Amino acid sequence: MAKSKANIPAINQIVSSLKSGKLLPVYFFFGEDSYSLETVLVLIEETIKPQIESDFDKEIFYGEDKNLLDILNIASAFPFGSGKKFIILKEFEKIKDKKQLSLYVDYPPEFTTLVIIQTGTISSFETEPYKSLLKHNFIFEAKELKGENLSAWLVNYVKAKGKIISIDNARILMDIVGENREMLEAQLEKIFIFLGSEKEITLESIKSLSTSLKEYTIFDLQDALGKKDRAEAIKIAFNMLDKGTEITKIIYMLTKYFTGLSRVNELTEKKIPEQTSARIVGTHPFYYKNYVNARKRFSDYSLFNTAKSLLKADLSVKTTSADSRTILSILISEITLS
Repeated sequence: MAKSKANIPAINQIVSSLKSGKLLPVYFFFGEDSYSLETVLVLIEETIKPQIESDFDKEIFYGEDKNLLDILNIASAFPFGSGKKFIILKEFEKIKDKKQLSLYVDYPPEFTTLVIIQTGTISSFETEPYKSLLKHNFIFEAKELKGENLSAWLVNYVKAKGKIISIDNARILMDIVGENREMLEAQLEKIFIFLGSEKEITLESIKSLSTSLKEYTIFDLQDALGKKDRAEAIKIAFNMLDKGTEITKIIYMLTKYFTGLSRVNELTEKKIPEQTSARIVGTHPFYYKNYVNARKRFSDYSLFNTAKSLLKADLSVKTTSADSRTILSILISEITLS
């Protein structure tokens, strides 16, 4: 019986075997997480490198550039040296006759490690060559980490680098940078340099780095809007756009912020502790006092109008050709005047 998609192993499950020097003859990776794909590909290359004795025994092909049968014939030919061959085939989704891979998968040569990468999903695992890949346990999924799984990865990544970050501060960093692991890693490298010999990544160090780089964060924008400071909010929003923050992310985070803001009075009336209240509205305890102060400036009617403005801005991004600065200027004006 074929495995269901839910039973397909994640790409990170092969890391331990690679570190022990064990290599499969075929690795088929699919999915949307380019970070995992590239990370594991580098690890495979490092593992097999000592066994490659000729430069001609390592080749990279792309799906639209060469016939699959030609690539498989190269993979099946004996190496130039007395070691192994390493063949990488990217963009498998562009291959026309994918079924040709099935026979190779059933009888792969022991002297070759063939890595195949398909971007995106697989519609059916009952078709070839996916059925044969499943049968031989050669297929792995690179699934993007989200939410709590991503924050846990971030904590472990920092730990592996000899530093410490709390789960709350990991979430804050994700809110600032986004959920792209390449961008998170790049930001962390800046933070490591900024920290020097200090071990812990604190909220203060995250904020200090943003200040030193003259970068504003979503929290700066939230605070400006919470104070109904239109000029400051527009300056911050434009800075974020200039630094590469997508307008869709800004609108999403502001929607999250004002949704949390709408719950503050209820939490205050019920005398919920600040630590718990911060978690409920989706912020760090350090920032919760700003939520309380902002809620005093926004009536229920103001929040209702703000929600309509956010929806209108989101629709404008998706259905009109208006530029991001214009959309954000209108949105910020409507919020601060509500």
